[in-house]
Amino acid sequence: MCYYCHQVSYTSEAWSRLRQNPQDRFEAIRATIENLGGEFRAAYFATGNFDVLAITEFPDQVTPAAIAVAFADGGAVASIQTIPLLTATQMMDAHAKAEGPVSSYRRRPELSSAASG
Repeated sequence: MCYYCHQVSYTSEAWSRLRQNPQDRFEAIRATIENLGGEFRAAYFATGNFDVLAITEFPDQVTPAAIAVAFADGGAVASIQTIPLLTATQMMDAHAKAEGPVSSYRRRPELSSAASG
């Protein structure tokens, strides 16, 4: 299973509806995710660029895209970004896999001088 962080921004209309009729929308999100074979791990309201951050787990890379499409199609979401997450073990595996290609990679001299200057 793969972990994902969904960064969600609501429309102003969705905020207005929630203000008029407060309810736990995370339970609705949970049901949709679980119906598609995923697991809902956590969700938080946020202040900043996004209104909600949700952490999910899915068995593939296509289903989180389906979630994004479904939520965007519902009309309450202004934008959603889905970011794959790696555990510490997965990141160590990535570093191990990159060791061969990275050690054989040679930076072109003109790029090295441009980057340092």
